[in-house]
Amino acid sequence: MLEKIPSPAAMTELLGASLFEVWQQLCAAIDEKYDMEQTWNPGGKNWIYEYKYRRGGKTLCCLYAKQNCVGLLVIFGKEERAKFEAIRETLSGPVCQQYDAAKTYHDGKWVMLEPTSSAVFEDYMKLLAIKRRPNRK
Repeated sequence: MLEKIPSPAAMTELLGASLFEVWQQLCAAIDEKYDMEQTWNPGGKNWIYEYKYRRGGKTLCCLYAKQNCVGLLVIFGKEERAKFEAIRETLSGPVCQQYDAAKTYHDGKWVMLEPTSSAVFEDYMKLLAIKRRPNRK
């Protein structure tokens, strides 16, 4: 965990105003549908910050931030990949391309999406619903 959570001003400086707006909108969209624990962590070697959504020891997704870039990581296990294929036709081309290009590891397919606007958030919510049914009305 991070000792000091970044302020909105620090996030704006890191991401830029438009991407910080995307970050906030994405967090709001997730918060609207899911009651989850959120933790801030260092972002590893490729990112500055990680913002993780978890509940009951299971991770829903992670948001990542680095200079002028936002990432949304969703990891799909074997059964979840089958559910993805079942809804593939309802998803946009770019989201399917990012899914197809993602590397599959022993613990699942790690799909890193890099939102630049809220245009694909509906698709992202469908992906998160594969992981876990929304628990807020």
